[in-house]
Amino acid sequence: MPEMTVIEAVRETMRAEMRRDESIILMGEDVGNRGGVFLASDGFVDEFGEERVIDTPLAESLICGLALGAAVNGMRPVAEIQFADFVWPAINQIVGEAARVRYGTNGAKSAPMTIRIPYGGGVRGGLYHSQSIEVLFAHTPGLTVVAPATPYDAKGLLASAIRADDPVIVLEHKRTYRLIKGEVPDDDYTVPIGKAEIKRPGSDMTIVTYGLMLHYALQAAATAMELGIDVEVVDLRTLRPLDRETIIESVSRTGKVLIVQEDTPAVSISSEVAAIIGEHCFFDLDGPITRLGPPDIPPMPFSPIQEAAFMPSPEKIVSAIEKLAEL
Repeated sequence: MPEMTVIEAVRETMRAEMRRDESIILMGEDVGNRGGVFLASDGFVDEFGEERVIDTPLAESLICGLALGAAVNGMRPVAEIQFADFVWPAINQIVGEAARVRYGTNGAKSAPMTIRIPYGGGVRGGLYHSQSIEVLFAHTPGLTVVAPATPYDAKGLLASAIRADDPVIVLEHKRTYRLIKGEVPDDDYTVPIGKAEIKRPGSDMTIVTYGLMLHYALQAAATAMELGIDVEVVDLRTLRPLDRETIIESVSRTGKVLIVQEDTPAVSISSEVAAIIGEHCFFDLDGPITRLGPPDIPPMPFSPIQEAAFMPSPEKIVSAIEKLAEL
């Protein structure tokens, strides 16, 4: 199988889906001749033309409103928000409108639209180019939220999102775009939405995580193994709906859990995962449900030293593993 980066997997998936289905259109700021700020659509306008690769004004509400209108009228739009930090003007179009189409029309209409959103820190992006915004969308009934962390999952989950008949938010961590490489099959495949994956089996405790933190957790688990602690790592992959069964099975078996996320911890994905574990695994636990995340301040500091202090790291995860193992 060929090896590619996350951004290459995203690019090749969109290209393959647009070749497969002429109802798929792409829209966003600079997605045409420039190929997108991260070059996710590099060369697309030459192949598919300006009618299917649409450069929009700098107006996120327009981007998502246009995508919603196209979706309810038979198209399958893929909208790109340049950075997660810019999505706020489009909240009403996504949360207030797209999420409610199927319910509000009693099933007469659907909104098969995909919204790709690069998110996360560790890229020296500062306060307005580094936010984690997943919890707002994951809270909203009617939306599906996926967060692939590997090239394989980026291709499979993006293909599933584009083919879905309801709105899907695809969160792509910017730091993984060119940092993370992996084997990706040439053939057509999808990764099922709503299914987590055990990326590393273990017996002493479970780490539940997603996005960039998956790779940090895997590094920490390898270090912990040298210390005699066998850590299982569960990659959520989908943030709504959460794969409750995989979480419960893993934690019930290992007896201890560390939930790691880049987003601030209050009222977050880790809060929901902790609630699931508390409700279903209480009598199997050999230690407290433990969470690791950044301090509860507006993310993200621009200073490299402060950014490193804010972000979870493999070293911080190893420290948390050791403390939990001692309990």
